[in-house]
Amino acid sequence: MVDTQKNLLIAERLLEGRAAGFRHPEPFRLDADVEAADLNAAVRMLFNTEWGYLAAITGLDRDRQDGEFEVLYHFCSADAVVTLRLRTGRETQRIPSVTGVIPAAEFFERELSEYFGVRVEGIPGEIRATGDRSHAGKSRQFEG
Repeated sequence: MVDTQKNLLIAERLLEGRAAGFRHPEPFRLDADVEAADLNAAVRMLFNTEWGYLAAITGLDRDRQDGEFEVLYHFCSADAVVTLRLRTGRETQRIPSVTGVIPAAEFFERELSEYFGVRVEGIPGEIRATGDRSHAGKSRQFEG
């Protein structure tokens, strides 16, 4: 637990000035709120200092009433998890690509675009992550 807390403290210090706020939803997690303009700087800081690795990028459609959509960038270092949380308008849903920093993020970003309709600006090429085009550009709702 000590190493996990140390890793989270290091990440928080690295993200200072690049995140609008921080939360610790669980002992092994740090959530950092970032603006679109600061996303690449925050990702670059974690990547260039070799603080863990990008494990996933996910879309979160929590509440249709607030008109917002969240994109979550999950970084892991041992047991520590840092999530960069980026809010975007439901209607605009535009975010910058992080493939200039982490080329392997391309597949995650394509999935985000294809499944949730988020426009990721700067994805190289036109390759699709999935073969099914019936849902392209539409936010999908899952019932459960």
